[in-house]
Amino acid sequence: MPLINVKVIEGVFSDAQKAEMVEKLTDVMVSIEGENLRPLTVVIVEEVKSGDWGVGGKPVTAAEARALAAGLRPR
Repeated sequence: MPLINVKVIEGVFSDAQKAEMVEKLTDVMVSIEGENLRPLTVVIVEEVKSGDWGVGGKPVTAAEARALAAGLRPR
């Protein structure tokens, strides 16, 4: 029974995007483990508070993550 735990910054992904993550990550695991384990494959999407995520020693906010996703360079 695989458990896939995905952590994202709160406020960056929509509910639809998080649902798509769950669906596609489940499909990837099932492609490896076999269709019979689909009902037992668990995906958890956890949201981390904006600013509580750090990269390279600096906190990252939701606004900065959205800017990066849009191809913009955050402040």
